[in-house]
Amino acid sequence: MPTSKPATVASLTSVALGLALALAAGCDLPDPIDQGGDTSADTDGLDAPPPPPGDSGGSGGEEPPPPPPPPGDTDTDTGDTGDTGGDTAGVDDDVLDLPSPPYSYNDALPQHFRTPAVRGFDNTPQDNPITDAGATLGRVLFYDTALSKNETVACASCHQQAAGFSDNAALSKGFDGELTGRNSMGLSNARWYASGRFFWDERAATLEEQVLGPIQSEVEMGLTLDELIERVSTRPYYDALFIDAFGDDEVTTDRIASALAQFVRAMASYRSRYDAEIAKAPSIAADFAGFSGAENQGKAIFLGPRGGCAACHLAGPPPQPGGVFANEAIFQPVEPINNGLDAGPVEDDNGVGDISGDPQDNGLFKSSSLRNIALSAPYMHDGRFDTLAEVVDFYNNGVQNHPNLDPRLRGPDQQPRRLNLTGQEKAALVAFLGTLTDDALINDPRFADPFKH
Repeated sequence: MPTSKPATVASLTSVALGLALALAAGCDLPDPIDQGGDTSADTDGLDAPPPPPGDSGGSGGEEPPPPPPPPGDTDTDTGDTGDTGGDTAGVDDDVLDLPSPPYSYNDALPQHFRTPAVRGFDNTPQDNPITDAGATLGRVLFYDTALSKNETVACASCHQQAAGFSDNAALSKGFDGELTGRNSMGLSNARWYASGRFFWDERAATLEEQVLGPIQSEVEMGLTLDELIERVSTRPYYDALFIDAFGDDEVTTDRIASALAQFVRAMASYRSRYDAEIAKAPSIAADFAGFSGAENQGKAIFLGPRGGCAACHLAGPPPQPGGVFANEAIFQPVEPINNGLDAGPVEDDNGVGDISGDPQDNGLFKSSSLRNIALSAPYMHDGRFDTLAEVVDFYNNGVQNHPNLDPRLRGPDQQPRRLNLTGQEKAALVAFLGTLTDDALINDPRFADPFKH
């Protein structure tokens, strides 16, 4: 069966300015706070099949966040071979609003993102580094409703920039109005999910595989891969974008997946108030000058034994004397875990266990990042909690004694841990989580809808 459109050889210099884009992507992603969630473009998790084998197809005192890199700025922070690509800007000006030269998608990351531990989490494959032209193509695809059966939804429908690239509904609506099976997980910092696996149940081995799943889902976007190739091939604004990204205008599922994955990996969240403060503080354990008293108290609860949140959410080796963590940037467990949402197996969704068939995997879900968590309500893989306060209440005294409950959530008596936080302490913890909101990212034009409506 066809998986590509024949290529038309063309030099980058002969690309006509005047081609644009349009896209629709599925939204089966996990929610950031859920200990079982997915930090990539994964919305309902149940409907979208994995790609077929072989088809790779501020406030007070804070420093203002740095502005996004200007178009054409190719500062590469982590050794990415991010070429700038061709001049995709101005392509089909009647359809797309793209700058010339294109935006830079390889940001100079702060020091706490450049430690050995955090570099080790990076799931970017050697054969698909972030390039400006590739991410630009991915941006167009991400927002293009042509990628859905009736051209009504895009990836961005379930992964909205203002919501931290998640959806503020418990379950998202697909192209025909049917609801997805899981909550849409936020996409920021998907690049640093260490296992590189995606969907709440981690059935996709790579982000490149994951991005094609929602497109093929009968609920989310409803296209076959052949139909996807045809849709993209017949949109003239894609020709120049593919030439700039890949050297010719051949459309394949591999290229679509690569471009979408580049765009998602480029969604780096590192400009929050937390990031501004840790850059100035002697250690993560010290009070941050720009934080309120409640925010500093919440940070101490998060990091220390009172809450113990960092044991899961600051993945990596335990802190060393002085409160120094090997990872102080990625607020996400490195593997799927059971966080005690239910006391035992459930009828409709057991996460990883439904994929592996192993009873010991029942109730295990990927967790999404806590970054931008204040924007992405409701929470957990099924959207059962409406507010962060409800989530904190759950971890305070509501964790269930599931046989597969993560050991970090058990007390010395092997029963589910009870934190017994006071109301004031719980409010402080919620306040700290709010400092992880990255207003610069959610307002960054590089990640906004490029279509003229």
